[in-house]
Amino acid sequence: MRTPLLTSNGLTQLNAELDHLWRTERPAVTKKVTWAASLGDRSENADYQYNKKRLREIDRRVRYLRKTLENSTVVAYSPQQEGRVFFGAWVEVENENGAVKSFQIVGYDEIFGKNDAISIDSPMARALLKKEEGDCAVVKTPVSTSQWEILKIWYTKT
Repeated sequence: MRTPLLTSNGLTQLNAELDHLWRTERPAVTKKVTWAASLGDRSENADYQYNKKRLREIDRRVRYLRKTLENSTVVAYSPQQEGRVFFGAWVEVENENGAVKSFQIVGYDEIFGKNDAISIDSPMARALLKKEEGDCAVVKTPVSTSQWEILKIWYTKT
């Protein structure tokens, strides 16, 4: 089960995607479907079939976004979070091999298309929660166990 949390930036991005799909992309595809349907035989009309499929995909994504936005809680920055890892934190960690990674802990729907974000539900995020700079976190995954030291924690105050 996914934790229904969003950062304020995540809320803005999902609302922008929903608005674009509903106000821009869906009307354009609907026009194409109407035009293709006017040509006659729909069973062999590739334009009609493709755009009808695209319309279903848009409608599915719109339903998903509306449900997600309705059921999610936006977690705003709070000064009490400073110095510890909580939802929305940016964290820089280093493993025993010296590999350094930096990322933000965000909601599931905010991680796609980003290389610097991890889900609050990931093993790494769960291991880091409530820790402070200098602490070590043991991250257990089905494949391995690794140890990461927290080098830096910061928050974007929005």
